[in-house]
This record gives sequence, C-alpha cells and structure tokens, in this order.
Amino acid sequence: MVRRKSMLKGRISRIGRYAIASSITDQCITCTTFNILAPIYKRLSDEDQDGRESDYRTFWLARNQRILDWLLCERSTIICLQEFWVGNEELVSMYEKRLGDAGYNNFQLARTNNRGDGLLTAVHQDYFKVINHRDLLLNDIGDRVAQLLHVELVNPFYQNRSTNVRQEILIVNTHLLFPHDSSLCLVRLHQVYEILQNVESYQKEFKLNPMPILLCGDWNGSKRGHVYKFLRSQGFVSSYDTAHQYTDADAHKWVSHRNHRGNICGVDFIWLLNPNKCRKILKTSWNETVFSMFKSLLRRASLTAYDAFAFIKADSRSDYITYSCFCEALRQLNLAGQPYGLSEEEMKDLWVQADIDGNGVLDYSEFQERIWNSEDTDDDGSVHGCDVNDTVQAIGFSVKNAVLFPTEVEKGMWPEDYSLSDHARLTVVFSPVRMPCSQIL
Repeated sequence: MVRRKSMLKGRISRIGRYAIASSITDQCITCTTFNILAPIYKRLSDEDQDGRESDYRTFWLARNQRILDWLLCERSTIICLQEFWVGNEELVSMYEKRLGDAGYNNFQLARTNNRGDGLLTAVHQDYFKVINHRDLLLNDIGDRVAQLLHVELVNPFYQNRSTNVRQEILIVNTHLLFPHDSSLCLVRLHQVYEILQNVESYQKEFKLNPMPILLCGDWNGSKRGHVYKFLRSQGFVSSYDTAHQYTDADAHKWVSHRNHRGNICGVDFIWLLNPNKCRKILKTSWNETVFSMFKSLLRRASLTAYDAFAFIKADSRSDYITYSCFCEALRQLNLAGQPYGLSEEEMKDLWVQADIDGNGVLDYSEFQERIWNSEDTDDDGSVHGCDVNDTVQAIGFSVKNAVLFPTEVEKGMWPEDYSLSDHARLTVVFSPVRMPCSQIL
C-alpha cells in the first residue's frame, strides 16, 4: 500500500495540469483511450495525398516517442490505443519495451486481412491481474476487431469487508468503421451489436455476476448517431459527458477528431456500464435502434406519418402493410439487400416486433407505435422494474473527472498546431462505489 500511495503522488504531479490530479485518491483508477493515427494513414500534407509518414522513419519515430512520453507521464492504469501500427516491428518493440518497463501488461491485436494497424490495450500490473483476454474478430467490411479483457484488482478497494464483493472489470477496446457514406451506418451498428453479444456470451460462459464494463475506443460516430443511441439503450453512459454533466442533446459541446475531410466531431468515448444497471434484452435494443434508423430515413425524405405508411405498403389497396412490402421498403432505404444490410432473419425479427397483435400484417396503429413513434431511451438509458430480490454486493464506479487533450477540443475547437494525432486523448478518473446488484443465474 505504501508503494501504491507513492505512485499516486507521482501521478498527481505529472498530470495535475489537466485537472485530473484533484480527482485522484487512493481508491481511484484512470483510463485513457487514444487513436494514435497509424503512420500508414498519416498524410504529410494536403498537397501530397499519396505521401505517408510511414515512408519517413524519422517522422513516425519522433511522433510515437512523443506519444509514449505523454502516456507514461499520465500513467493511466488502463491504456487503450487504436490505429497501433502492428505491421512495423520497430514501433511495436518500442511500445512493448517502454510500456513493459513502466509496469504494463500489453495486449495487441491486428486488424484482419493484413491491414497493417490494430489495437493495443495495456493494464498496469500494480493495479490489475489479467484473468482472461479474448480477441474479437468482427468479420465484416473494414476488417474491424475488438479486445476483451477480464481483470481483477490487485489491491481491493474495500478490505476487511464482506467477501462476496466482486472487484473485477471487463474492458473492451475497439475502433469502428468510418462511415464513408450513410449506407455504412448499419454496418457500424452491427459491429457494436456483435461486440455486446460477445461480452454477454463471455459473462454467461463463466457464470459471472454483474461487474463494471468499460467500452473504450474510436467509435467513428457522434452523439447524434444510432450507435450512441444503441449503447445508451443498453444502460451505458458516456464518461466524459457524465463528468461534465452534459446531456444526450449536447452534441457539440466537445470534439475529439478532425477527419480526413476536415470535419471536426466527437467520436472517442469511454463508456461505463455499472453492475447495478438494469438492461434491456440485447435483441430488443437492437430492434428498437433499427426501427429508429428506419424512422430517420423516412423522415429524411420529408414524409408525414401517413405518407410513410403509404410508402411502406406500396401499391397495396388494403389499409395495412404486408411482410413483403415491409422488406421491400427496407431494401429501398438501403437497410437490406446490400452486402452488409439486414439479413432475412433480422428482417423477420423486426417484423415480429412490429406485428404487435401477431395477425401477419401491420395496421396504421402498429406502424405508429413500433416505427413512426419509436423514441430514444430514457434520460439515463436504463430500463426500470428490474428484479433485485437475489442480490450480491459488487463494485461499481462513479465518474470523478474526465479531460480531453488538447484542451481546445473541450470547447468544440481544433487547434491548428496540434500534430500528435488527428484524435484527442481522453482520460477518465473512476472512483469505486459499493452497490447491490442482481446475480446472473
């Protein structure tokens, strides 16, 4: 414990300038997520679109040394990096050595089909014992991947207390597909759904009771997107927004990325799901989010509710929508029929959810309830009415503080003199909280 306190004092002196120091106590952990811009993607100038930093060792080596300097200065207990250049042995060795010498256990995962970049997740061995880790290959367009780490605290937050207090965490690091056009929004939603399916399967496989889940990374979508709404419907909260008391509607309070088109937006998140959070069935959240996407596309065409109903039922003279008309409307809106659109099984699942009375057709009231009037989640993203009769004590987290660097991005601006990456670095301080939660049987 003495060693741990001295380490914390060192960390406080190093990162105090970023307003984190005042939040750190002996009973806190910190998490950093950072897309470090792989040299194979970094353009040297707007004039030379073909030139890449990877062709110039001096450039990429110096920039990555600076990145490591910052990471080791900040010394977060959890580090999640995206666009890590796994294809370069020298760079990989540099990260392994410097992070390893600083006490981190490192896990790397390359994107599939030899794309050259991937993920790196590092957890400090003074704080965490790694129980298990899994590589998640999402197997879809863009060759995206994710890492799942199951860790246990080396020094429990609460000692000499009830022995049934769980002090473990699930950590996910990922980098979703960039939405080059609107047809890829569904692909990104699929990617998140598959990640959550894997997390849920892991919990069931090992019969784990609820524990905090951190989803870290570059989500390539803002607070206005369907991925954001989907995660909120599952009970996750954006740690940065929680720390700054921003609501779901505060979409432009901060940014974290300037993309290759010159647009700035907030896409980097550390999502938190506490073990006492009641969750919807995953498939239900998925269907509701797709219905919301369906509604958005209909409204984008400036259709009224009745016009949208008429559009879906097409040439049918009856005052209801048939399954074939429903599927055809999904195809016309590019939600199905594309290489990565909704499958036949997924369309059938949606249909079952929409057909409330189960009579095989959708009337106007069912259309309004399930599609047109589909709403976003509750303010806190939770589902009420959970059964907590059979409970255990667990450790959850409250968000103590969260900062983005460079500091200008916290005001929605992008500094022209920032060259470390095309993403900001997000660091969050979490404080432990004891809470009752339902057991998974």
